[in-house]
Amino acid sequence: MQDHPGDLVDLHGDCANCFGLCCVALPFTASADFALDKDAGTPCRNLQDDHRCGIHARLRQSGFSGCTVYDCFGAGQKVSQVTFAGKDWRAASREHARRMFDVFPVVRQLHELLWYLTEALTLPAARPVHAELRELRDETDALTRRTAEELASLDVAAHRQKVNVLLLRTSELARAGVRGRKKERRGADLMGARLRGADLRGANLRGAYLIAADLTGADLRGADLIGADLRDTDLTDADLTGAFFLTQPQLNAARGSAGTRLPSSVDRPAHWTAER
Repeated sequence: MQDHPGDLVDLHGDCANCFGLCCVALPFTASADFALDKDAGTPCRNLQDDHRCGIHARLRQSGFSGCTVYDCFGAGQKVSQVTFAGKDWRAASREHARRMFDVFPVVRQLHELLWYLTEALTLPAARPVHAELRELRDETDALTRRTAEELASLDVAAHRQKVNVLLLRTSELARAGVRGRKKERRGADLMGARLRGADLRGANLRGAYLIAADLTGADLRGADLIGADLRDTDLTDADLTGAFFLTQPQLNAARGSAGTRLPSSVDRPAHWTAER
């Protein structure tokens, strides 16, 4: 794992300090990503008594590639150790467990917003809005530390919209400094698109559907990738240097190579080289 800038280090899942919440709280649907159906609040059959995954080393081979893509952005340990003060759902009442499982997705969304706000503060071009970003980051962090009851009733969508307004401004400032014509592909349907070697420097790819698109050797330097769907996207030898708002789950869902150039905020997925 490479070094990450600033507080982004704390916004990764720490399974050793979590009670396996993603393996219990979230539902699975039998598909290419999961080998079975599982209801929310029901422990995965592979979850052991110590909250470790019994097939962690062979998840992809066992039909659970969806698990290798997922990251809670540190919400698991926050809910386990802060919100519920280290009280394990296994040893607590059914009501305690239910509240923990209800709160986990809420905190996960807040932690994802913290990721974007924290990364935005690392962008020199966004300096004109750094003060506002810090204020909103602190406000978001404070929300994650509310009681379980307060978190369960929180209007996350409203807060996300508030954050998004500032992230849009951040994106405009960051991409303005990228030379050349910048493509506007926000929300574009680019599923299966042949974009090999495409010049996408400074492109707005927010929420774009890039499922199974061929971006081999594409230039994505300085592109905004927030919410872009990169499932099975081929990023072999692509250059994502300086691309921002790219998360680890997005990257884990894509395909790439040792030659793919990445921003320092994310790690190169192990399966990229293992499967080639």
